[in-house]
Amino acid sequence: MGKIWLTRRGLLSLLPAAALVAPASAEIPLGVPSLYAADPLTGLALRGYDPVSYRLGSEPVSGSDAHDYVWSGLVWRFASAANRGAFARAPEVYAPRLGGCDPEGIVAGRLVEADPLMASLYGDRLYLFRDAERRRRAGPELLDAAEARWPDLRRDAAIGG
Repeated sequence: MGKIWLTRRGLLSLLPAAALVAPASAEIPLGVPSLYAADPLTGLALRGYDPVSYRLGSEPVSGSDAHDYVWSGLVWRFASAANRGAFARAPEVYAPRLGGCDPEGIVAGRLVEADPLMASLYGDRLYLFRDAERRRRAGPELLDAAEARWPDLRRDAAIGG
């Protein structure tokens, strides 16, 4: 087998792939182009989980690419056309609060990535958390503090919408 030479064009074509395999940090970089954090590998909101499903059962359900909907600059997936329609009529009702970031991070002044499987409904609001321990510690005081801090943090980070 002969030598394989990498041309400049070939090298440049690898740059997007290199960005995809770069290690993800727990903090979301400032200047994220959208209000909601997206999965770094797929670009999907909530890592492809159906945001309406959080209110319908005990566990979120994965969405299907047959039921995609673009909102806030991201692709949101749904398990059914009915769920997509409900979201389209009132996305702010179904989308997670705080841009989908962890409330403890928001209170500390940081945009911290949350896990869509570590979610809780408080009243009619969906919150995502970094891990089970942070979800366990969350209560009305923490969530109220995060909600109060969120507008300034969002503005300072120059996050969308």
